[in-house]
Amino acid sequence: MEKQILHVDVNNAFLSWTAVEMLKQGNQIDIRDIPAIIGGDESKRSGIVLAKSMKAKECGIKTADTIYQARIKCPNLQIFPSNFKIYRKYSNELYNLLLEYTDKIERFSIDECFLDMTNYLRGDTLLNKGYEINKRVEKELGFTVNVGVANNKLLAKMASDFTKPNKVHTLWKEEIPQKMWTLPISELFMLGKKTVPKLLNMQIKTIGDLAKTEKSKLEKKFGKHGVLMWEYANGIDNTEVKYLPEKPKCVGNSVTLPKNISDINKLEEIVLTISEQVAYRLRKEKLYANTVNVQLRTKNFEDTSHQKKLPEVTNTTKQIYLTAKELLHEMYRKGQEIRLVGVRVDNLVESKENQISLFDENKDEKQEKLDKVIDTLRSKYGYDSVTRATKMDVEEIVKLKKEE
Repeated sequence: MEKQILHVDVNNAFLSWTAVEMLKQGNQIDIRDIPAIIGGDESKRSGIVLAKSMKAKECGIKTADTIYQARIKCPNLQIFPSNFKIYRKYSNELYNLLLEYTDKIERFSIDECFLDMTNYLRGDTLLNKGYEINKRVEKELGFTVNVGVANNKLLAKMASDFTKPNKVHTLWKEEIPQKMWTLPISELFMLGKKTVPKLLNMQIKTIGDLAKTEKSKLEKKFGKHGVLMWEYANGIDNTEVKYLPEKPKCVGNSVTLPKNISDINKLEEIVLTISEQVAYRLRKEKLYANTVNVQLRTKNFEDTSHQKKLPEVTNTTKQIYLTAKELLHEMYRKGQEIRLVGVRVDNLVESKENQISLFDENKDEKQEKLDKVIDTLRSKYGYDSVTRATKMDVEEIVKLKKEE
């Protein structure tokens, strides 16, 4: 199966995160809209610019300029100190949002992540997920991201560096000649500054020039690094998303439907399909949920969501589905055409410490045993190896988009 990779990169992270925090604290001015920088102590001539607003950029200010140089270029410049406590806070908020899409996330730096979505699309497309993440981050977290969409890490990273800010870009293999080969050689990912002049001396000026150079020639000149450069120029990258297993703060999934649905019975079946996925991931992480949340998006892109606290923590498919179904009926209005359905569980804990009756405990044990059998089959033969007869039609609806 071909990999499905996203690269999410925060636009102007340090300045954006400082702006969001200041607005939350009651500041009336968004520093992203004025000549502003994140920098060191102005009293020290050696302090440098770490991040700049567009207005500051228009004044000619560059990252790594000294504060002294920046002030000369823009006398009315506003300077704000760096605060890594705030940066970690918003980096973690982004990470927790991304965990709703996959648990295979590589934190490449404080402001960028790779997501392996290969087994997490469930009938949706990678591009749709990219747009959804892009919109949700701005709406829910207050800052913007670029999202690169591709079939490997290299191409996803290159794509996210295309036009900024707040964009989603694809870089499929067939798009490499048009979108990547025309770029200057200095734009190739992981190419060191000392290597660029050497390539220019060889008349290799664009990534396309490098891609078309004989690999043996590059190997003779640069050794193993020459082979790697040639592979990258040709879009070849087989590295895996290196993720560290962290316990998620929430687990969720959503499906953008290939056609709008207004049949409540069909929506119930879709909620069941998603609830199964969510519960399966919960059990895989050995976690229990306290809260269930359901999201609906209409054909007019109107979003509504309801949530309910559970009487006792659970990770059973049945309890999560029954609660999600109840929330669906609370939200749905007859005749509404729905284009997206999502189910999420929150307030996760690692142990089940509830006082319940012997009768309820017996019911839970039966459900847990059934879930365990199904989980074992799915782990051994693949998630799609077990399908409820009641939702086979929905599986076809969900998979239709993938086939198209």
